[in-house]
Formats: sequence, structure tokens, C-alpha cells
Amino acid sequence: MKRGYEEVVLLTGFPSFAARKMLEELVRSGPRTFVHAVVRAKFADEAEEALLALTFDERKRVNLIEGDAAAMDLGLSGKEYLEVAREIDRIHHVAHVSYLGAPKGVAEEVNVGGAREILEIAEVAPDLRALVFHSTALVSGNRTGLVREDELERGQSFKNVVEETRAHAEVLVQRRVKSLPIVVLRPTTIVGDSATGEVDRFDGPYLLVLLMLTSPPDLALPFPGRGDALLHLVPVDYVTRAARALGLDPRAVGRTFHLADPSPLPARRVFELVARAGGRPAPRGFIPANLTKAILKTPGLDRIAQSPRAFLEALATPVSYSTAGTTELLVDKGIQCPPFETYVDKIVTYVEQRLREKRARRDVDAPDPLV
Repeated sequence: MKRGYEEVVLLTGFPSFAARKMLEELVRSGPRTFVHAVVRAKFADEAEEALLALTFDERKRVNLIEGDAAAMDLGLSGKEYLEVAREIDRIHHVAHVSYLGAPKGVAEEVNVGGAREILEIAEVAPDLRALVFHSTALVSGNRTGLVREDELERGQSFKNVVEETRAHAEVLVQRRVKSLPIVVLRPTTIVGDSATGEVDRFDGPYLLVLLMLTSPPDLALPFPGRGDALLHLVPVDYVTRAARALGLDPRAVGRTFHLADPSPLPARRVFELVARAGGRPAPRGFIPANLTKAILKTPGLDRIAQSPRAFLEALATPVSYSTAGTTELLVDKGIQCPPFETYVDKIVTYVEQRLREKRARRDVDAPDPLV
């Protein structure tokens, strides 16, 4: 094979948390896998530092390429672009904007523009076996009920520009499934590593984890809303393992897969488990949704968690995601989404550790990399 390796992968989005974990999975599970990782110039130092988590042998199989996944030709020179295209067997397109406070123009440029650019290099890669497009279950927008893996455009509306632009990006990709070897992945809300609890920032469900762990130890907080809607959580290590396996499976080409917990828990049950893991009383009673939204407008709350109102909207959306296709292809590989009960302790311990570190710095105004 090329350069003596079994496969050569193009990875975008590095060194974001999702792309970093994807890179680790690629080089650790594939000892003869070589990765070209596209890195924006301003993140070059961070990317080099991220490689230190790898062994010497693993680092030798990673080539950092200065570029931009949303720029023309990925920001590469014509010669470099064609050389990479000729070498690659697979693409993992992880680059995206997920921060809900991002300007619409930025979200469109990265999410939609990035999809266009990755499709273009896929077109000129002669030996491409799979373009693994990392989308999101949030493309379902405001839909309720069961969402199937083969459904996308169903007249839904979107709650924010991230959902909207990522849905538009997936539409572009889905239109090319008959001409390119595309595999679309839609993870639900990604949380920390199930073994270590590691996560890049505290947002989404971490809002309530933070509120619970920073409240008086004997205070039973009321739950925002009734908490009977399912909370769809997946640990990042399951997402990367599944992505790697599906990208290697010829049966996955041309299909879409929900990476979701097949037995998700109601939101209230999730936070009962969080409370128990943190040694706190379980949530008691509930706050009506309208009052909760008003409370979350309190100035300064966004310093400890991003986009809390968007998370509350998710808590009130009765939606579920079919994982039939994912189960079909992963069952014989032994890759399953672990139940939340098996890793909640790791999630809580990691948050507690970071809170202790922040208190030790005694600088409440210092920007925290997690928020």
C-alpha cells in the first residue's frame, strides 16, 4: 500500500477535542495507519502539544498539514492538495462549528463551506474507500417522535444556526452518496470519555452537573422542567470507536448511522445518577420551563456553561433516534454504547477535579478552557 501503510487517512478539525480523540483512535487501533491532519495556522502549537499524548511510534504516523478545512482546496498549495488526494484511502471530516453562540456567517463558512471542500477532495482522490462525514443528530431540528437513520429533510425547523448549517451541510453530502463512497455519522449529545471523564468544555448537560456540584451539599435542587423527555448522551470514546469501525466497513458506504444510546434515560433519571455520584441529594420537584428560562438569563451564568437555554429546549423535546443500522453493523465487532450508569462516576469526578483546580487558582475572572 501507499508509503508502506495499510491505509492513509485525511483528518480535518485537529486539534479540536473530537478530532484529537479521533486521531488517537485511528493510530492506536490501526498500527499501520498513517494520518494527514489538517491544522489551521493559529492552532499549530496546540496541535503539536496534542501529539504528545501519543507514543513515539504513533506520532511518526501523523503528518500535520497547515491548512483550513473550510478554505478553497483546504488551504493547501495545488501540489500538496493533489499529493494528499492521491495518497488517501479514507477521510474523516470532523471539522465543524458547534458553539451555539457562533455568528451565522462563521457557522455557514465552516459547516457548509467545509462540507463542499471535503466533497471536492473526495472527487479527486482516486483510491478513496470512504468519506466519513461526522454530522450530528441535531439535524433533526424540532422534530419529535422517532427519527430514522435514513431520514433528513422532513420539513423540520431549527432552533439555532448550528443545527441549521449542519443540516444544510449534510444535505450537500447526502446528495453525493450515489457518486462517492460516503458514510454519514450522527452522534447525539457527546459527553466525556467513559473511562476518564475527559471533556473539552462544559456545556449542554454539564450545566446541571455544574449547578448540582456547586450548590450547598445538602440542598436538593428542583429540576428544570418535568424531566420526562429522554436525554440522548454518548461518550466520546464510543463515538470514535464506532466511527473508526464504520469507516472501515464496506457495508456502511452510502448509509447514515445514529451514534446514540439505544436505551437512553429520562433527563430526571440522568441527574438523579449525577447527584448520587456527587454525593448530593436527588433533584426534588421541578421548576416550570418558562421560569427556568427566566432564571437562566441571569447575568454571568454563561461564564460557567455555554448556551444553557439551548440545552433546556432539548430537555423539552420528546424525540428518539433509531439505531437499527448502527447495531446491525457494530454488533459483531463488540462495539456498544455503554449505559450512562457505567460511566457517570467518571463524568462527575472529572468535573469535580476541574472545579477544584479552578478554585485553587483563586482567580475567578481567568478564562476557563472548558467554558
